[in-house]
Amino acid sequence: MKLGVYTAILHDKPLREALETIAALGLTGAEINAGGFLPTPHLPVGQLLSGEVSARDYLSTFDGTGVSIAGLNCNGNPLHPDPEVGPEDADDLRNAIRVAGLLGVDRVVTMSGLPQAHPGGQWPAWHVNTWDSGYLDSLDYQWDEIAVPFWSEIDALARDNGVRVAIEMHPQNLVFNPPTLKRLVDKTGATNVGAEMDPSHLFWQGIDPVAAIEWLGPLVLHAAAKDTRINDNCRIYGVLDDRFTRIPLDQSPTGLGGRHVVNQWPEDSAWDFVAVGQGHDVDFWARFLQALETVDPNMWVNIEHEDVSFGPLEGLQVAAETLKAANSASVG
Repeated sequence: MKLGVYTAILHDKPLREALETIAALGLTGAEINAGGFLPTPHLPVGQLLSGEVSARDYLSTFDGTGVSIAGLNCNGNPLHPDPEVGPEDADDLRNAIRVAGLLGVDRVVTMSGLPQAHPGGQWPAWHVNTWDSGYLDSLDYQWDEIAVPFWSEIDALARDNGVRVAIEMHPQNLVFNPPTLKRLVDKTGATNVGAEMDPSHLFWQGIDPVAAIEWLGPLVLHAAAKDTRINDNCRIYGVLDDRFTRIPLDQSPTGLGGRHVVNQWPEDSAWDFVAVGQGHDVDFWARFLQALETVDPNMWVNIEHEDVSFGPLEGLQVAAETLKAANSASVG
């Protein structure tokens, strides 16, 4: 499989230096952020779209590094009812698809988004375990009135630009597991929308990522390498742990668009995102890569580092060594 890094963890470095860091890890791909929750220091989206920067000039930054673009990333909530969030994230996704087409990049990673529960609602509402019929009424509205029209448009735009959009199955989104991913494709009749297989958000839902790959088959378009460790506290708090707390604004919490910011993770957490290999061993990652190879041997698998117990470079090194060992084992 082709292995790379999602460069958000390297946003403190100029693009060329980030590419050299990836090459030094023995990896060959860079997934570049193109909007959404995070800024775009490695991709001049507006300048590329306006023609101020040519695709050729931008791509020349990669020359001689041995690293190529392994997709663009535009994770956000394009269905958010807040007018300061949803429309901007939706436009970011449209622009990411257009820029990908200009650069000859055929994968854009994003999230499905999550709308309000009913017309006039002001906050996204995530309905799971829908035992009450009212929740199904709300889901009908969220899917049929909001998500299907938007994603039908995005599928057409992706098709026009020679791009396939890979949705990260992420809780707090309409698409958060394999059945909801397939539901979106079926409801829209999409030809250019599928799954980004990020196992980290499947692990804590109790989903087997390898079984998920086998079930989705060719709908898996792209992959992330991010691990999750289930802690002993999960026996008490469960996977739906809600003990997050606010980060004081004077500590500059990470913004999520408009007035929304990231909260503080529980100290005695039920589960944590960890570097690849710290939650699941090489054997699992070898089986994961083997399953992806069955779908598409040319698929990119990009490390996403969010383990706070390691520094950025240290965490990437741990993840890269595990993933390369798993890749060798899967080939063997």
